[in-house]
Amino acid sequence: MALTLDAKKRQALAAHLDFYRELGIHDFYRQPASENPVSLQASEYPGRDDLPIIQPAAPAADPEAALRAINEDLHDCTRCRLSRGRKNIVFGVGNPRAELLFIGEGPGADEDEQGEPFVGRAGQLLNNMIVAMGLRREDVYIANVVKCRPPQNRAPERDEIETCSPFLMRQIVVIRPKIIVALGATAAKTLLGISDSMASLRGRLYDFRDTKLAVTYHPAFLLRDPRQKKEAWKDLQMVMNFLGMPVKK
Repeated sequence: MALTLDAKKRQALAAHLDFYRELGIHDFYRQPASENPVSLQASEYPGRDDLPIIQPAAPAADPEAALRAINEDLHDCTRCRLSRGRKNIVFGVGNPRAELLFIGEGPGADEDEQGEPFVGRAGQLLNNMIVAMGLRREDVYIANVVKCRPPQNRAPERDEIETCSPFLMRQIVVIRPKIIVALGATAAKTLLGISDSMASLRGRLYDFRDTKLAVTYHPAFLLRDPRQKKEAWKDLQMVMNFLGMPVKK
């Protein structure tokens, strides 16, 4: 029996997701280091055209209401096993019209308790980074790849990311930031589908959908290795330059 168009699309999506699951995708997309922005074309982004995301032709008239609608779609989500151990869904927080969007990996214990991303020690450091840029926490938007806390703060697993990331993609569509900062390897690899070290991923701007994307270290990593704070600051200075903000030398 010939496959229907919908069946073919499902098969194509399944193939994309099988590839996407690994997160450390080998030789999927590689680009030599360059000072110029790296452009990810639609065909090079895993699942870009197949993920169930509504792409509006124009900005949402009320981004705050649109984000509430996405949150309501999550409701009391039980779509993956992370729901079994969580206390709260951690959706996102900040300015729904933010030019700058930070995306981390997933909630920790403090975030799970309070239902807000980046409120623990790593969140305090992120707040300091935001202030150092000359901004306030309420000026930006902060979200995570997954909305529920993984057990023992482990990295989200591939099927958990696949289940939850469409909600993140919808948030990105609504907020329409000028630039995204991926905090850590999980966020970077999830968004870009690039298998590379953090050293290789950092230091450049990527074209991601209709915005730009930069990669830097996760604040939790910086707490473990404070020597890398200077490198993270270089990444944020690159973001500030892109946004036309004054950069402190």
